[in-house]
Amino acid sequence: MKKVETGIKDLYVLEPRVFGDERGWFQEAYNKDTFKILGIDIDFIQDNHSLSAQKGTLRGLHLQINPKAQTKLVRCTKGSILDVAVDLRKSSPTYLKVFSIELSASNKKQLLVPKGFAHGFVTLEDDVEVQYKVDAYYSKEHDRSIKFNDPLFNIDWKTDNFVLSKKDELAPLYKDSDVSFE
Repeated sequence: MKKVETGIKDLYVLEPRVFGDERGWFQEAYNKDTFKILGIDIDFIQDNHSLSAQKGTLRGLHLQINPKAQTKLVRCTKGSILDVAVDLRKSSPTYLKVFSIELSASNKKQLLVPKGFAHGFVTLEDDVEVQYKVDAYYSKEHDRSIKFNDPLFNIDWKTDNFVLSKKDELAPLYKDSDVSFE
């Protein structure tokens, strides 16, 4: 496993070692000891798996506020997505900085999104599956969304044709939300 810096503190791209032969391939997607060697000591407690049937399905920007904030380890296991993370940690030198990367079943990259970030993705094709680990259980009381097209972030989603949930359509702008990571 290789840990790649993104220019944003604590936000990393992880590239697994892939072993292939005529039968196919094998990769280790997560190994607690390997992560510790890389300086990532997170106790993941839940795995989530989503299917998005249509190209342009946008999920985000999502997060949980303290004390139920979540670290996420995100990977795309079928198809491809543009994955986006926004640093909302007010004391961070990269506060409000946006990072995006294509994650796909073929490139096998993962994105480690720490607590204090908003996260979202848009599908780049039909029938996309995304899996991610979290280190805190879902809490409806702490669940928040921020408008995906908030002009403060100026995110280039690489498309204008979105399939959105009501929750994401109605999400507030960051300035109008109660999201605050000191």
